[in-house]
Amino acid sequence: MARVYDLLMQDAPYEQWVNFTKQMLQQNQSEGRRILDVGCGTGEITHRLHNEGYQMTGIDLSSDMLTVAQQKNPQASIEWLQQDMTALEGLSGYDCVISYCDVVNYLTDDQKVQQAFDSIYQTLTQGGVFLFDVHSIDHIHKDLSGATFAEVRDDLSFIWFCDSGELENSLIHDLTFFVEDDGKYQRFDEIHEQRGYDHKVLHSWLSESGFKVQGVFSDFSDEPSLDGERWLFVCTKE
Repeated sequence: MARVYDLLMQDAPYEQWVNFTKQMLQQNQSEGRRILDVGCGTGEITHRLHNEGYQMTGIDLSSDMLTVAQQKNPQASIEWLQQDMTALEGLSGYDCVISYCDVVNYLTDDQKVQQAFDSIYQTLTQGGVFLFDVHSIDHIHKDLSGATFAEVRDDLSFIWFCDSGELENSLIHDLTFFVEDDGKYQRFDEIHEQRGYDHKVLHSWLSESGFKVQGVFSDFSDEPSLDGERWLFVCTKE
């Protein structure tokens, strides 16, 4: 997946994630510059925030993703760590934690989500900001479940089947890639599972971890809203 991730994500709203981060830090009167990017993938957001002057640490479970992230700019003063977001170790004093691109949806067990929130809480300074996004429940059922996505390019083609899983609000992503390599195409197959959670349930778990939810935004809206494909949570450590 690491090999083709950036090709698949060419149209991702990276600048909107970066601007949302800066805006929410400003609104919550945070002048801190240390940001932890949980589930950083190939580090696109991490690098962009680093270029904005933030002191970045990127964490991902995949060593392949982290290798790609580091190779983008080996000279960048970014710390890359392979860790599980449900059991972060040796990390503290961060002014902000971000976890974008539906990373939390990859936690398909209630207890794992709570553990992740607990773990992230411990990495933050008092008053620190936690920003993350998830699929809205409507988006899962109306737009993703039962859908098929496909695209043909010169360097990459893919077929993506998205079906409901056994768990409530869960999705099974069945992906097949054909990647061009020296005039030939190599096939790769992957299965990914995600699960959506009601915003009230997430709010409750965040409160149990000690967070105060300052607002939930939809698709980078200017005002709090639940109408849209992506919910963005803004939380602070109390």
